[in-house]
Amino acid sequence: MNPPKAPLRRYAPGLALVAVPLLLALLGPLFAGPPGPRSVSYTAGGGHWLGTDFAGRDTWRQVLLGGRSVVLVALAATALTYLLAVPLGLGAALTRRRWLQDLLMRPLDVLIAVPSLLLVLLVAATLTPGPAGLTVLVGMAAVPEAARVTHAAAVEIASRPAVEALRMQGESWWRTAVGYVARAMRRTLAADAGIRLTGALYLVATAAFLGVGVQPDAADWAVMVDRNRPGMFLQPWPVAVPALLVAALATGTNLLFDAAQQNRAAHPEGTAR
Repeated sequence: MNPPKAPLRRYAPGLALVAVPLLLALLGPLFAGPPGPRSVSYTAGGGHWLGTDFAGRDTWRQVLLGGRSVVLVALAATALTYLLAVPLGLGAALTRRRWLQDLLMRPLDVLIAVPSLLLVLLVAATLTPGPAGLTVLVGMAAVPEAARVTHAAAVEIASRPAVEALRMQGESWWRTAVGYVARAMRRTLAADAGIRLTGALYLVATAAFLGVGVQPDAADWAVMVDRNRPGMFLQPWPVAVPALLVAALATGTNLLFDAAQQNRAAHPEGTAR
């Protein structure tokens, strides 16, 4: 039986926060239009209802163009994190060879001690700026923590009699790891995904703010915050609007994942298989 639908109010805060930044990120470039003449004035007026940025470009047009890079890179980086972390965690949890478990997990313990942003900055110093490189950097920076979460959840499930029964029946590693263990820990991974995606959003924005992975004059929300700071007291919108959009997207994403977990906890019979 399918679980009853959670009341809309459970999801309403998260939806309200993510709706605007997501729509701007996905659809904004379609409505940005061609670049107009640049203005030497920060103030609003002359068709620039949010004023202009440090380069005299229309702030609203930059907002429409600047979200796609942040959102798509964060989503792609999160997907890459789990593509790498889940097999690592499952492999270490299901192996009966202690040396192999140590070989897989001990290097990750060392990397966890290094701040993710520091790793991104160190590696990015040797790479050409671009969204593809930033995606790889952010995705791999989150692998150690995601792999540890996967491993911790998988170890408990792998100790169940059902897993031993599957092994005695000669079931393949894929069926045991993916068909049973991964399915049993999907709620843990779903809860962790909210944290990873939020972390990716902040890391992408911070890296762009520091000029890592993007051009210094790119249409990017984080770059807008960085490049327009000197004129913030003259014209706050080029800084305030993109900063609020990034914060709303990150906070709303966490609220949505929390609401989904609360719904599953309230109706466990609907998620059991």
